[in-house]
Amino acid sequence: MIARLRNYFITGVVVILPAALTVLILRYFFIKINSLLLDPILRLLGPYVPGAGMIYFRYLVKALILVAIVGGVILIGMATRNIIVKRSISFGERLLYRIPFVSKVYTAVREVTHAFLARDRRLFRRVALVEYPRKGVYSLGFVTSEGRGEVQAKTNQHVLNVFIPTTPNPTSGVLLMVPQQDVIDLDMSVEEGIKLVISGGGVTPPYEKKFVERTE
Repeated sequence: MIARLRNYFITGVVVILPAALTVLILRYFFIKINSLLLDPILRLLGPYVPGAGMIYFRYLVKALILVAIVGGVILIGMATRNIIVKRSISFGERLLYRIPFVSKVYTAVREVTHAFLARDRRLFRRVALVEYPRKGVYSLGFVTSEGRGEVQAKTNQHVLNVFIPTTPNPTSGVLLMVPQQDVIDLDMSVEEGIKLVISGGGVTPPYEKKFVERTE
């Protein structure tokens, strides 16, 4: 009886936990957006908006501000198709590149943003295994690119840039330059690899080829 109740409890946790964590993550981001963006804007608009002191009216104004911001970002994205807007953005970027410290920060943020959000690029190209941190121990990694520039010029072998994420947070990890012949490519998708990392190995993607070999 106790074992059955324990199994029911574990099953309930498995069902509830993903939804609960999703709500907590969304709540965290909303609180950050509210404190860093919506509240300052509302304070600026407060003297010009009648009824801004009413709590429900404040929520309505914040919702409208958020919708306006999202709409503004969409309009900016649409406007970048215009040749005049493109030239204006390029001119602004050239000005930023000429400012000593700002240019480095802007370049780094721009490259990371494009790597994660650009529709024609993916930061993680494929999933692979590498022997790390020592021979005989394998770590799951994501191939990001081929070695280029000085790194490639000063190595005797063709290397690949492999990002080894940490568990359960795949956004942190280490970058390895691994000889191509030492990288074992996997058939699983990037999404499946990320799930495997986040779950600490608990969620293993199916491997149909292995199943076929066993049944032959």
